Amino acid sequence: MDESLLRQNQDPSALRQDPKKLSRGQRIKKALGPVGVVIATLFAKFKLLLLPVLKFLPLILKTGGTILLSVWVYAMAWGWWFALGFVVLIFVHECGHLIVARRFGLKVGAPVFIPFMGALIALKDAPRNAWMEACVGIGGPLFGALGAAACYALYPLTGRPFFVALAYTGCFLNLFNLAPLGFLDGGRIVTALSPWLWIVGLAIIGAMAFVHPTFLLILILIISLPRLFSLFRARTDAEKRYFEVTPAQRWTMAVLYFGLVAALVAGMHAAQITLAPAAQPS
Repeated sequence: MDESLLRQNQDPSALRQDPKKLSRGQRIKKALGPVGVVIATLFAKFKLLLLPVLKFLPLILKTGGTILLSVWVYAMAWGWWFALGFVVLIFVHECGHLIVARRFGLKVGAPVFIPFMGALIALKDAPRNAWMEACVGIGGPLFGALGAAACYALYPLTGRPFFVALAYTGCFLNLFNLAPLGFLDGGRIVTALSPWLWIVGLAIIGAMAFVHPTFLLILILIISLPRLFSLFRARTDAEKRYFEVTPAQRWTMAVLYFGLVAALVAGMHAAQITLAPAAQPS
């Protein structure tokens, strides 16, 4: 064996790494000594705790952040408790869409709340046919109606008219969304019945915009125009396949849709009757 190599193996200083070859982290750790080991250990543990938070940060910003913003904005007009209840009802409504969409295997984004415009979920996968679109569309109002019913059921338990007012608001919110037009839930639902019902929705929203013009109503009318125009042109083969619905599916959706409309109207009427004595001056 070469003599110089033998001396190198026997010399402890030969086992030391060249400082130039050490990484930046190793050089810092070596300079700090035992303190550096403690800091590195604490940082590793902090990183493990931070990773789950960072993973859900987009969800917190999109959903949690917009929920807090909506509650704050609505609270300026209606007070904190009613604002919180109202946003919870919207959240329940959006959960209905999300759950049904995922049942069909569609990829959906987290709900995003927009003050005075409600909330929305982004469908990353488009529904494959009108039946699927209608099911996802009606999921929101169905859950929303259940949320309003839960509020009404809390009134006899608490004796607070606050919950009846929330129930009335929830019924109205979901009934408005059932208007058969554009990106409203009703516009999606009637794709499984008859797209020509969009004309009825145009008349309803148009009348509301004429009597009480608001930015939201005008926006709905503008965004709905492309689908309305599509009624008066020849459909492609792909569009014909999209709107193919079995008679059983059409009847099922018709019963759900018109039954839900009737139930929400009845809920609003019941809430008005319950609130009438409380509104009368004593």
